[in-house]
Amino acid sequence: MENQFFVDSEYLSPAALAKKHRLETDPSSRKNHMEYMPGMEQIESDVCKNVMSQMESYDYNRYTARDVKTAFEHETCTVEDFKALLSPAAEPFLEQMAQRARLETSRHFGNTVYLFTPLYIANYCENYCVYCGFNCYNHINRMKLNMEQIEHEMKVIADSGMEEILILTGESRSKSDVTYIGEACKLARKYFRMVGLEIYPVNTDEYHYLHECGADYVTVFQETYDTDKYETLHLLGHKRVWPYRFDAQERALRAGMRGVAFSALLGLSDFRKDALASALHVYYLQRKYPQAEMSLSCPRLRPIINNDKINPLDVGEKQLCQVLCAYRIFLPYVGITVSSRESADFRNGIVKIAATKVSAGVSTGIGDHESKYTGKEADGDQGDEQFEISDSRSFADMYRDIADEGLQPVLNDYIYV
Repeated sequence: MENQFFVDSEYLSPAALAKKHRLETDPSSRKNHMEYMPGMEQIESDVCKNVMSQMESYDYNRYTARDVKTAFEHETCTVEDFKALLSPAAEPFLEQMAQRARLETSRHFGNTVYLFTPLYIANYCENYCVYCGFNCYNHINRMKLNMEQIEHEMKVIADSGMEEILILTGESRSKSDVTYIGEACKLARKYFRMVGLEIYPVNTDEYHYLHECGADYVTVFQETYDTDKYETLHLLGHKRVWPYRFDAQERALRAGMRGVAFSALLGLSDFRKDALASALHVYYLQRKYPQAEMSLSCPRLRPIINNDKINPLDVGEKQLCQVLCAYRIFLPYVGITVSSRESADFRNGIVKIAATKVSAGVSTGIGDHESKYTGKEADGDQGDEQFEISDSRSFADMYRDIADEGLQPVLNDYIYV
């Protein structure tokens, strides 16, 4: 790519600036976002068709208070009930939704809350996603950890007591190839009992390789299920191909991954339709792969470096709570993760209602866990963060706060034989 990485230069070249302008202003200069690129595996699956037909026909303004009350009367929440619970008509019933969600959470998860931490090992990216701090046109400090640095970061995290880690990279095959990520997974198995991945989507055989290296589950954000809006937000790179991203979790499951996680980034498009599509994506895959563990995240937009146009209040906390409660009622067995994008107060409350997993000791930067965990100044350079977090509590503080709420913090509940 002629505009690939702008690590050492404060300003883009004239040619790069011209290309960036064309991408932003001339849709004809962009590749077809529904067309696969060379090397991308296509799978036969009806899940996408089912999800999209339901989302496109969803008119949430037609639901009434009577529809919401009917949903509460059903022991099992149907797709139609779920649509009612996501609608504006359900907002006055948020307290009842929270009570029902709390009951379902207690019934299937007890009073447990799982803890994990993310580890970003590289922030190079070949995509131009206008809302992301890692995008290839954003001038930030880029960095890729070597294996020695990765192991050091992992040891710092493991020494805190954490037993689950989520490995993340920017979306760059050339800088963070599958072998590099696989070697990081092998290191993670030395220190952690659960290893997750949040990387660029890959093919089934590559997911199988990463699973053999030690990865347990894969997280992929679809960002938005609105294909038209998606086209205007993802202007360049492999991430631009919407259907390849949609099928990533199914490829991971076919490759043997134990679990997969899903999310839309609420605020990019109509959040009610994106929430519906996210849950239905899980719902239909659950029926095809009943052995798999599935989970949902519910992130909202957060501020990023060099961009003051992203407003985290596009979706309010009341609406976010409604979505999370509706998720729990509709999908009672599914894990729900609430990230450090949200405030400590919100996370303290939602784990008592619907959420089952939270991150702690979070950094979205590269190579700075030692400074954040121990207070020591880190050796060498550090890479900039993907976005600003809201809840900066340490692992110890998060563990204590969960316990003080009368909940049981859980680091891992798997027995390996």
